[in-house]
Amino acid sequence: MDIAVYITAFVTLFVVIDPVGLAPIFVALTPGMSAAERRRIGFRALVIAGILMMLFGLAGEAILSAIGISLPAFRIAGGVLLFLTALDMLFERRTERREGQGHDDRADDPSVFPLAMPLLAGPGALATMILLAGQQDGWLHLALINIAMLLVLVIAMLLFHLATPLAHALGRTGTMVVTRLLGMLLAALSIQFVIDGLKGSGLV
Repeated sequence: MDIAVYITAFVTLFVVIDPVGLAPIFVALTPGMSAAERRRIGFRALVIAGILMMLFGLAGEAILSAIGISLPAFRIAGGVLLFLTALDMLFERRTERREGQGHDDRADDPSVFPLAMPLLAGPGALATMILLAGQQDGWLHLALINIAMLLVLVIAMLLFHLATPLAHALGRTGTMVVTRLLGMLLAALSIQFVIDGLKGSGLV
């Protein structure tokens, strides 16, 4: 067993998932929420993302092939969905909906979309799990790849726990500024997903 393979897998997944970059986005997606609400949403998102990435590591390519979906098409779809989230952040639609519904987090819960998918378990992360799992045969290899992935998610959970003090430090005005800035960055990231998907499909 070559331990360097699994160190590389951890680093690759860490870069692709980018838990450090997701922490401020998590703050922007959960404005006005209490620490308990943020913990609940963060934990739910990480569990769902972990299950999705495990599933794709085990049988992702077979699942997509069975229903006639290519990885480039999957990446384009993720980019479009992410772009819609970016528009919500840019124009404060998410905050307005929550305020109009008495801050009921069930009415606009970002844990499944966009946190779990496509921010945590995005097209890049799912494709990476498929590629890493296919490097070697055997259940031990799959188990160690999944352990590397879970370590990245644990780091993301720790950073999500810091979201509430970060939000308090920024204040309402600071949070609004960060939300719009990150909305622009998310919009750019979503377009990059689409471009990568188009390149992978051979259309450009």
